[in-house]
Amino acid sequence: MSNSVKRSPIIQIEQLSRVYSDGASEVQVLTDLDLTVEKGEQLAIVGSSGSGKSTLLHLIGGLDKPSSGKVTIDGTNIHSLSAKAQGEFRNQHIGFVYQFHHLLPEFEAQDNVAMPLIIRGMKRQEAHKIANKLIARVGLENRKTHKPSELSGGERQRIAFARALVTEPDCVLADEPTGNLDHATANQVYELMCELNREMGTTFITVTHDLELAGKMQRQLHLEDGQLKAL
Repeated sequence: MSNSVKRSPIIQIEQLSRVYSDGASEVQVLTDLDLTVEKGEQLAIVGSSGSGKSTLLHLIGGLDKPSSGKVTIDGTNIHSLSAKAQGEFRNQHIGFVYQFHHLLPEFEAQDNVAMPLIIRGMKRQEAHKIANKLIARVGLENRKTHKPSELSGGERQRIAFARALVTEPDCVLADEPTGNLDHATANQVYELMCELNREMGTTFITVTHDLELAGKMQRQLHLEDGQLKAL
């Protein structure tokens, strides 16, 4: 008898398709795609440039609308929500990390990390306390009052991960999070992501073209011709 604990799905994707109109023609990016992601899982999705990796992440996060199909996160069909409700849902359940960190240049690191909590209505001082714990966790406690321009590329991505995790989301969606970093720094950032996954139990879905880094994740899938296949 196995002692392993069966995890429950956090994301369920059913028959997901996305078609873009290009003048008189149409471009089929995703075709009847199905995917189940378990709570606490580390999943890497690899594929060539233009294969639809970012499109898939945007659909999961409610940043784009499917042509057909359904995305359910923690029991909620995100595309059935109004735009305002989607924004609130993202703030509570989903964190994002991008290749280019998208930190606000005029704010210090602690303000950047605290921003999702401040948007939620939390007082700045309280939000800073929570943010600074995450900043310390990613090894940058002594850099919390620095602005993005004063941080290295790897440090900016660490702050971006702290920001993604500050709301304790169910899932973090990472789009080529190490694509703008040198190989050694990229490895450090991926190791950090795996550590945070183990410690916090947050689900991580990462899209990347780097097979070596994808291999650090628990599961790898290949996106090709609009479908996901085992790598």
